[in-house]
Amino acid sequence: MTHRERVLAALRHETPDRVPMDLGGGRASSIHLTAYRNLAKKLGLAVPPPEILDVMQQVAGVHGSVQDALDVDIEFVNTDPAVVLDGDEIGTHYTDEWGVTRRMPEDGLYYDQDTGPLAGEITVADIAKHPWPDPHDPERTRGLRERVQAARDGSDRAVCMGVRGSIVHLSQYLRGFEDWYYDMAGDQEVIGALLDALLEVLLPVIDAQLKAAGDLCDIIFLGDDIGAQNGLQVSPDTYRKVIMPRHRKVFEAVRRGAPEAFIGMHTCGSVVDVIDDLIEIGVQVLNPIQVSARDMEPRALKERFGDRLSFWGAMDTQQTLPFGTEDEVRAEVRDRVGVLGEGGGYILSAVHNVQPDVPTENLLAMFDEARSFRPELVIG
Repeated sequence: MTHRERVLAALRHETPDRVPMDLGGGRASSIHLTAYRNLAKKLGLAVPPPEILDVMQQVAGVHGSVQDALDVDIEFVNTDPAVVLDGDEIGTHYTDEWGVTRRMPEDGLYYDQDTGPLAGEITVADIAKHPWPDPHDPERTRGLRERVQAARDGSDRAVCMGVRGSIVHLSQYLRGFEDWYYDMAGDQEVIGALLDALLEVLLPVIDAQLKAAGDLCDIIFLGDDIGAQNGLQVSPDTYRKVIMPRHRKVFEAVRRGAPEAFIGMHTCGSVVDVIDDLIEIGVQVLNPIQVSARDMEPRALKERFGDRLSFWGAMDTQQTLPFGTEDEVRAEVRDRVGVLGEGGGYILSAVHNVQPDVPTENLLAMFDEARSFRPELVIG
């Protein structure tokens, strides 16, 4: 199979010739800048300065030569403005288009949030007066179709385009986390108005970007964390009342704009309590499958949801990849492929972006084992 055929077969719940693999196929399935440099050096590749897919998390776009060396199956097209770093950082502070300011601590790996422009006591009127980004800025789509077409023509990997639908993330950054949780518990009028204001920006952007290039994409990828280590960030009832109706609008916009593409969603943590709800609103591929979180055990997920959902991720980045041996990494690959990959429906990658504490040897062992392992040969 070609890389694209392999991915599409798996997402159709057909058995591919081997499990599809990913590194750099999305903003939440790539690699930290430091780890990326270590990987390229280990592979003996002189790669150009990478595009930064997420400045806050210092996530590097993976060059095609690295993807070729690893034989991964997904090519990512970022719809955010490109940021290329020649050095280690873009300065000690930066402010994003939403008005959120972040800083890089001394010897830090990521940018920490400094300010949320809508923190503190606010009203619905304050939300309306906030200087919101212009959703109709032509830069959001300028050259996008050409970039997606180039990704499609430049390799036989499946093309995944990321769009922004992160109403939970963005509302937390704007309000600050403490005020956000208080709102969810006690002032749902304010948080509802904030989520709706975000939709007024995000939905036209999604519409325009998918109109420009949605027909060229195999996967449309969104991210919005609703889980934590031991459960949801809010109760299931609050998710269904406050967040889910807005999420539904996001996924309806994606389906309108890219009717043939598979829709993938990234959400960290324990989300088992609302996976049925995510499927209902249109999620077809769930990432990253944080196996160390409560009730996110792969076999249970496959048995309960595997006929309606594909899984993307599941290689443990809290224990196995950073602290395990190469043999333990290989054993986990065999387990994940044997369980989540049975009958298709699985793309193997790390749980979230590969961090600097992951030994490069473990990362290479993961891809090497996934390239060669065939469960049917073991069973036979």
